[in-house]
Amino acid sequence: MMGRASPRGGEAAEPRPARRLGTADAVVIGLGSMIGAGIFAVFAPAAAAAGSWLPVGLALAAVVAYCNATSSARLAALYPASGGTYVYGRERLGPFWGYLAGWAFVVGKTASCAAMALTVGAYAWPEHRQVVAVLAVLALTGVNYVGIRKSAWLTRAIVAVAVTVLAAVVVACLTGQGADAARLEPGGDATVPGVLQAAGLLFFAFAGYARIATLGEEVRDPARTIPRAIPIALGITLLIYAAVAVAVLAVLGPERLAGAVAPLADAVRAAGVPELVPVVTAGAAIAALGSLLALILGVSRTTLAMARDRHLPGALAAVHPRFAVPHRAELAVGAVVAVLAATADLRGAIGFSSFGVLLYYAVANASAWTLRRDEGRPAPVIPVVGLAGCLLLAATLPVTSVLAGAAVLAAGAAVYLARRALDRRGRA
Repeated sequence: MMGRASPRGGEAAEPRPARRLGTADAVVIGLGSMIGAGIFAVFAPAAAAAGSWLPVGLALAAVVAYCNATSSARLAALYPASGGTYVYGRERLGPFWGYLAGWAFVVGKTASCAAMALTVGAYAWPEHRQVVAVLAVLALTGVNYVGIRKSAWLTRAIVAVAVTVLAAVVVACLTGQGADAARLEPGGDATVPGVLQAAGLLFFAFAGYARIATLGEEVRDPARTIPRAIPIALGITLLIYAAVAVAVLAVLGPERLAGAVAPLADAVRAAGVPELVPVVTAGAAIAALGSLLALILGVSRTTLAMARDRHLPGALAAVHPRFAVPHRAELAVGAVVAVLAATADLRGAIGFSSFGVLLYYAVANASAWTLRRDEGRPAPVIPVVGLAGCLLLAATLPVTSVLAGAAVLAAGAAVYLARRALDRRGRA
């Protein structure tokens, strides 16, 4: 049935998450999700794939992200419930597609959490990055546990620090001694598959724009707040990304950027402002913390929604009577991410996450295509371009990421189909 999401049997008496977030909080959570993930972790591998055509890859990723953001915003206004595309796919396309979207999101974004935790460790204390990563996960899980409002305020402070540092990097690079506009000219060092792969990797940096959609039950006036917050957060982030990309390319060039371990630190050093390196290092760690905080929020809310429908253990659907958060889901997500942070590879986690999240948004666009005009349907070209773009970028990611992602999604689908078969047999 294609109607508004409603509580399922027996849930009316259970505690529900409180609606405490306004538009500003929603925008900040989206910014915290994107800025930490993209600027400090993705430009180097994207430059290795696209070379001097990196800005084109960024533009392609932004187009797909805009389509996804528009589709997600229209759906989130209609279905303001925790779970995001898990709910949209279930209500518009059927239970299987909702489940597959939720599974792709939880798996992909759990990998994102591990990537951001490792980024914190790599900048804060490189020699012990995995220990720092695990401690960061445990600390932020504790922050989320005591209430969504506290998380929003902490994210606001982290975003302010990150944006200030990035502004300093852009100014230092563009006014420093190493900038050369000739390095921004597209050359013959890229292929179409390389540019598409760069766009797929850069999409990892944009994927936080709809984080607020997964917090639908905790937003005030969701029909108004969500459609406003998502495009605002996306637009601000795109401007920041474009400015940083131009500044870093102008100083390092595509080859040096592709080989950089800490590209922003290397850029300010090459620009003749080495005193900014410690500031950039601290800013990178803080921005990654902000991204990790918001990522854990989103994964735990989708886990909550899937647990309510018994696609995950029902115990994870509990909401804390005092803090009004899905505390068991948050603890479970934190534990899994801590284990991954102790064992995962950063670049592999980025590719794997991008594959899962692109498929998640493919389901969102397919769901938006089914909306009627009175339900807020977007222009038809938006979900079509979004769906095609997601599938194309997912297919052009590194082969190992595609194979691993496809295997995990196939395993999740097999579990779902097996459970359905057992349920039918039991009823018979």
